[in-house]
Amino acid sequence: MVLLFPMIAASLVLSTGGDGIPALELALSLASEREDVDVRSSGNSRKAKKRHRSKSRIHPQHLKREGFARLDGHQPVAPLVPLEWGSSGCPSNMVPVAGSFCIDIFEAALVEHLPTGEERSWPYYQVIPGDVVVRAVSLRGVFPQGYISGVQAREACERSGKRLCKPDEWKNACMGPRGTVFPYGNSREVGRCNDNGRSSMAFFNKNLDDKPEHKWMWGDAGNMIDPRLNQLEGTLTRTGERQGCTNEFGVYDMVGNLHEWVDDPNGTFQGGYYLDTHRNGDGCNYRTTAHPMSHLDYSTGFRCCVDGDSP
Repeated sequence: MVLLFPMIAASLVLSTGGDGIPALELALSLASEREDVDVRSSGNSRKAKKRHRSKSRIHPQHLKREGFARLDGHQPVAPLVPLEWGSSGCPSNMVPVAGSFCIDIFEAALVEHLPTGEERSWPYYQVIPGDVVVRAVSLRGVFPQGYISGVQAREACERSGKRLCKPDEWKNACMGPRGTVFPYGNSREVGRCNDNGRSSMAFFNKNLDDKPEHKWMWGDAGNMIDPRLNQLEGTLTRTGERQGCTNEFGVYDMVGNLHEWVDDPNGTFQGGYYLDTHRNGDGCNYRTTAHPMSHLDYSTGFRCCVDGDSP
């Protein structure tokens, strides 16, 4: 039986096509947030190994939060957990990029932070109500969080002691040290990243088209936050599942799978998603700027960055 959650209005125009048979998955599988990972930087790969981690602490940039406001009016939220810094100069499950900042290896999943201080996984297919406190985690082998606005993504990063990536940071990390259009090279290899999925919007809305009488299907009645959309087989994939969708920095899934919000107060997400990595630019050059930071739909996700100068 499929569980449907409350809908809210959203608006976005995306290409759709294809159909399929739903195979719904109703649980987010969690791995340890502190798993050991491959660390790669500046094009030189190092063999996977357990890293010695320094004592947990909060990054100095977060000690200046009191009374601090950004120029766009956003007041950063306080982190809920300290960052754990490793010998790479980055927190665990992040990698350094050009020695100047660190970025999450994987697209973000969410954990709900309870009043008791305990945490539990948040369903990747579910919109986040205003009374739920979540923070971002970077994990291998889980479905990343869609259905998230830029505002919520920014706060989820900050609650983990991180921040949204700046647009240029995101692009540089995606293109890798060789500066290629796709993480793996300059020519698209269909399916190497999750860039050729099926349309769940078309599957669950049989009359979907551009006719005015069907406009409601594009979000006015909540269709684009239908929790079934990213559970349809052939749509969203688990983090790191497309093992070739990476570069020498060691980041995964920066093209395809989910759009990724970046730190632009006017609203920008980058990289495309499982149905489109071309319409608004190819691969790492993909940028959508048509929506405010308050927008959300099934295709919007994110990952976090942090300054790379460990304390």
